[in-house]
Amino acid sequence: MTVFFIGAGPGDPELLTLKAARIIGACPVCLYAGSLVPEAVVACAPEGARVMDTAPMTLEDTHAEIVAAHARGEDVARVHSGDPSLYGAIAEQIRRLKAEGIDYQIIPGVPAYAAAAAALGTELTVPEVAQSIILTRMSMKSTGMPAGETLENFARTGATLAIHLGIRALREIERQLVPYYGADCPCVVIYRASWPDQLIIRGTLTDVREKVRAAKITRTALIMVGPALGDSHGFPDSALYDAAKPHVLRPKVKAG
Repeated sequence: MTVFFIGAGPGDPELLTLKAARIIGACPVCLYAGSLVPEAVVACAPEGARVMDTAPMTLEDTHAEIVAAHARGEDVARVHSGDPSLYGAIAEQIRRLKAEGIDYQIIPGVPAYAAAAAALGTELTVPEVAQSIILTRMSMKSTGMPAGETLENFARTGATLAIHLGIRALREIERQLVPYYGADCPCVVIYRASWPDQLIIRGTLTDVREKVRAAKITRTALIMVGPALGDSHGFPDSALYDAAKPHVLRPKVKAG
């Protein structure tokens, strides 16, 4: 049997990949993170499948279900939100699977930052404004951050920041980022990107906190910071389609 770690995407069932839907639809066991993955995403599980919401379960509980499925020779769809390679907590699950000699595969999904950018109707890599995106998180009640992976260190790059698990730490985010990005730097909070109740709160590093408080958003939100999120007028066109800059697939345009 095989355990399939499946990226469910940000929430919209239509953003589930064809491969992910096919595998969920074939697995007799489906374990999904119900706090972040809507039931509609796993509705394609086969009739009679063992479908379980893992939100109230421990790592030992979910592993026991997988071991039992292995003994029965049944494939498992282990469905995580977004893309499982980003804050999916699959590393410790994989460690246990390897110890048990259980095969696994990872099926990628649409990450939250991509869904957020789509909801904002923007490109995150704007020529001569921002060409890098840093995906990070606040530690809060989660495991600590490695030494050197601080907001201040990331802020020195000027890149666009996509901050997970930080909605309760907006004051601290403001404190650390304003010296590098400036008080008026665009800051956007996207609550439940792609869900029916999606909410976008636009502001700056110094005023977005009050807007979030007024909206009573306390969880399931992504914070994005950087000049690329602001007014995009005035930036140069990308060289990608510039007639004066030929490449192997587009010869130089002849004059006249």
